[in-house]
Amino acid sequence: MSGAQAQRTQQDDRAVARPGATEPWPRGISRRASMRISDVLAALRIEFPAVTTSKLRFLEEQGLVEPVRTPAGYRQYSPADIERLRFVLRQQRDKYMPLKVIGERLAALDAGDEEATAPRARLATRDGVVQSGEVRWTVDALATEANVEVAFVEELVQAGVLRPRGRSSFDPWARDVVVAAAALAEHGIDARHLRQFRTAADRQADLVEQVVAPWRGRRGASAAARAGTVAAEVGELCTQMHTALVRAAVADLTP
Repeated sequence: MSGAQAQRTQQDDRAVARPGATEPWPRGISRRASMRISDVLAALRIEFPAVTTSKLRFLEEQGLVEPVRTPAGYRQYSPADIERLRFVLRQQRDKYMPLKVIGERLAALDAGDEEATAPRARLATRDGVVQSGEVRWTVDALATEANVEVAFVEELVQAGVLRPRGRSSFDPWARDVVVAAAALAEHGIDARHLRQFRTAADRQADLVEQVVAPWRGRRGASAAARAGTVAAEVGELCTQMHTALVRAAVADLTP
């Protein structure tokens, strides 16, 4: 057995069998580190097409995953590491949960204070199309998904509420916009009324851009990953602020 193999085996044995210690979450999944970072990306991109090497390294810097290092300095991941990363990425994507809170929850899971089933990969696409590693919607797919006419989606585009990327594709969030617009249309709120939402969103995006500008101006993969994380967290806080203000403003209109 080589020195590198012996080191990995010793680290795996410590992770799996530690008398009196709680096995880190997720439990019952192999911790034998034998996968390269390229293998991890291939596994995660089924559900997270935009995940990058720099993102994985940033999550490691934050202490959310601890891959084994070979004597030569190469990272080696286990199936348990992949499930842990999948959990972190899903919390960020679906709940906009800050990394600090995700870390606290993982600590609770590691200690056995919480229970959660290890997440399994989900396909990233539905009725959209995949271009350049990201989910893209077509006009027809958006109309079908929201159960509206194609003309309704085209009207949102003409009003500037939806903005295509390229000639005929839309980003993943376009589906949510069309579904919400269709529901508002039932109350007589049409595309021209929704322009103010687009304007407000653009202004909030400008504010977020100012916050992350110092990180975007730095070189290095870690800085780029940090900028993306901060942008997501501040963007979600802006959304929460907008929601709270709207609820407060309409409170007097409800019995």
